[in-house]
Amino acid sequence: MKLFDSHCHLNDPVFRKDFDHILQRMQEAEVAAVMIVGIDAENSRSAVQLARTRPEFYAAVGAHPHDAKSCSDEHFETLRELASHPEVRAIGETGLDFNRMYSPPEDQEKWFLRHLELADEMNLPLIFHERDSGGRFLELLKGNHRPKRQGVIHCFSGNRSELEWYLALGYHIGITGILTHQTRGQELRRQVQHIPADRILIETDAPYLTPAPHKNRTRRNEPAFVRATLLKLAEVRGEDPEELSAILWENTCRLFRISLD
Repeated sequence: MKLFDSHCHLNDPVFRKDFDHILQRMQEAEVAAVMIVGIDAENSRSAVQLARTRPEFYAAVGAHPHDAKSCSDEHFETLRELASHPEVRAIGETGLDFNRMYSPPEDQEKWFLRHLELADEMNLPLIFHERDSGGRFLELLKGNHRPKRQGVIHCFSGNRSELEWYLALGYHIGITGILTHQTRGQELRRQVQHIPADRILIETDAPYLTPAPHKNRTRRNEPAFVRATLLKLAEVRGEDPEELSAILWENTCRLFRISLD
């Protein structure tokens, strides 16, 4: 198999002490590529710098909704400059998160819309973050829709209606290790059966959201563990893991405009 971790934060300091071992475990798990996702201007810069070190690394640049209150025109110009680098294949992560309200809703919405504009300007797909927005995220997406805009709903956790809307708008759906969690993943396991095979991506969100069975041994997630999500996804959908992995690889490369080879 050849797997693509479509969303991780491999530039997080928690990975520094054993980075070579992480790469080794990726190889053993047949994880052939990763998307390193930025959460603010400086973090996005480090994502791009890390992506330059290995051909299987790619980067996305953006400001997470948690950090929206700290975003500025200057920070956004940094994101625009970084987005021109060849290693950068997406804008994000961006969106709305009304769960903990680390940033006021008006700040989150302002910079979310600016990310949409930047992605259109740079002709790049988006990596979306949504949590407990009460329908506002989808409302903004629908109200500012562009037919040619592409993207992925990172760590999808919505309901059937939201899923159908995301698909109708042309977006992909990102599935994390939550799928493997016995209780927390029940609803997600029902939803993934309704996603067309050509619109699914798998991701770790490492170092967060460690899948089972790895979460019984370590709290820190890493790209190699995306294999556990793939195997559970194949089980839930009743599909062959190798055949599904090939479809997911093609989906991810197509979305991020990466050569299939």
